[in-house]
Amino acid sequence: MTADLAIVLCLLAVTIALLAVNRPRMDAVALMMMVALPLTGVIGVEEALRGLSDPNVVLIAALFVIGEGLVRTGVAQKLGDLLVRHAGRSEAGMITLLMVMVATIGAFMSSTGVVAIFIPIVLRVAANASIPAGRLMMPLSMAALISGMMSLIATAPNLVVQSQLMAMGHEGFSFFAYTPFGLPILILAVLYMLAARHWLAPDAPRPAVAVRPSFAQFIEHYHLAGREHRLRLTPSSPWVGKCLGELDLRAAAGINILAVDRATRFNRVLIRPQAETRLRTGDVLFLDVFNPETDIIEFARTFGLEKLGLTGNYFTDQAQSIGMAELLIPPRSALVGHSVVEARFRSVHDLAVIGLKRGPTPHDGPIAHERLQAGDTLLVVGPWRAIRRVQSDRHTLIPLAMPSELDEVIDKPNLAPVAIAVLVLVVAMMASGIVPNVLAALIGCLLLGLFGCVDMERAYAAIHWQTLLVIVGMLPFSIALQKTGGVDLAAQALYGAVGHAEPRAALAAIFIATALLGLFISNTATAVLMAPIAMTMAASMQASPYPFAMTVALAASTAFMTPVSSPVNTLVVGPGNYRFVDFVRIGVPFAFLVLVVTVTLVPLIFPFN
Repeated sequence: MTADLAIVLCLLAVTIALLAVNRPRMDAVALMMMVALPLTGVIGVEEALRGLSDPNVVLIAALFVIGEGLVRTGVAQKLGDLLVRHAGRSEAGMITLLMVMVATIGAFMSSTGVVAIFIPIVLRVAANASIPAGRLMMPLSMAALISGMMSLIATAPNLVVQSQLMAMGHEGFSFFAYTPFGLPILILAVLYMLAARHWLAPDAPRPAVAVRPSFAQFIEHYHLAGREHRLRLTPSSPWVGKCLGELDLRAAAGINILAVDRATRFNRVLIRPQAETRLRTGDVLFLDVFNPETDIIEFARTFGLEKLGLTGNYFTDQAQSIGMAELLIPPRSALVGHSVVEARFRSVHDLAVIGLKRGPTPHDGPIAHERLQAGDTLLVVGPWRAIRRVQSDRHTLIPLAMPSELDEVIDKPNLAPVAIAVLVLVVAMMASGIVPNVLAALIGCLLLGLFGCVDMERAYAAIHWQTLLVIVGMLPFSIALQKTGGVDLAAQALYGAVGHAEPRAALAAIFIATALLGLFISNTATAVLMAPIAMTMAASMQASPYPFAMTVALAASTAFMTPVSSPVNTLVVGPGNYRFVDFVRIGVPFAFLVLVVTVTLVPLIFPFN
């Protein structure tokens, strides 16, 4: 062993120890190693910083942006809704369906990209189902790694092994040659995680933060239950063709019109009610009846309206379009001394006042003509854009409480088909190999920006820079180990130990060596180094190269054992609040199970002779 190799191994040991105790944080450790390795003279500064221009790092950043586009257009939310709809609130059902979905999608696109896209979906599903995110993030990363065992293009090591086979004059693997191994391993992984999830530590304590109220709490605090109604205009209604301003329902019947649901050529849309809004047959009115003396049944019969059912308390099912907020009237507000009607509140702010608190007690009577006072709290309803706009004018109204539903509002729901089309295009480009994966992802980012799905500010905010720094900081170890001969030394030792052993024992040794090497360097680099060794061993044993090549590819994707074994694992560390030991505790036993499956199945499908 040379002095340079000894230095690199010592730094590697220190890095693993720091990562294991999580002190300091992982990105700080990576940055320290980026500085320390060039100072040893083993590698140069350019080699230490090479990860900043690595295509895979750029690919990860681009896929974060694509994932943000799917979130902002509601595609991610629909996937989450699909997951919840089929799995309910069952944690076991969610884990099963999540792993199947991720492994299937990952068979046709980058596993890292799949994780980047699914992280916000899983966080939302976990929050809605009151499940710790750590119970779902580990299954997510495991399924993404297993997706690399599902098809030829699912991960780079598969293509490396394919190239090595063809370079030695053999025919490569078919597109789905990996599937017979990936499917049973996926089934095994689902069963394993259903049991192993109980071994995961609960979410790490988080700093105390103010919990925002929900729509349900607003409805309870302001006594809104039972005031909501949906009425449809029939052809016989005298309101057909009239403007809302002519009806003056607030004064005539104590009714606020919150929104008008109107059919268009292709779908239904909610439009905000204005004085000049002209009603049509089939329009559905969302009404807040604040006058308890109004008989809504008789009212509907009188004006030719059909009463419709409700699917959510006070229109909570319309939270994507209709928002709520609690606003405080400051002492110098122009509203003080005026009623809601006198101040033309709806016309000025595009919001309807549906609740009033004077002190801790809600005002139960009509509020349209109530004189407002400094310190009054108003509950308003209207379009989310109007609620966001009122936050900027703190002289008239001070936002007191924004509901938790605000976090789930989709910014660009009409652009969901565009986002899906861009994703399909990116996957098609990656699957066909027309352009390199990183270019396909960057093209997708540009298209999302061109069509307005993501702006530059959101794109920068979507990239998880801490994760990228960890990946960049660990890449120099791969270069250092190769330059100092550490990898070659390990490969020679392996060949000397099992070169003349029984074929299955040789497969086991190759698998273990590949998996262990993947703890320290990327799985792509591991495949590059181990594939020729495996081919040479097959030739020396006068055996078919295919079982040996397949073993290398499967082992390269068995990167479950540490958070730095694969970018896929690194991505979920933060969202899942994982420690280094969590991956060791969960990943090592499952890696052993994959070893058993590989050594058992590979010779059956690809015989040695």
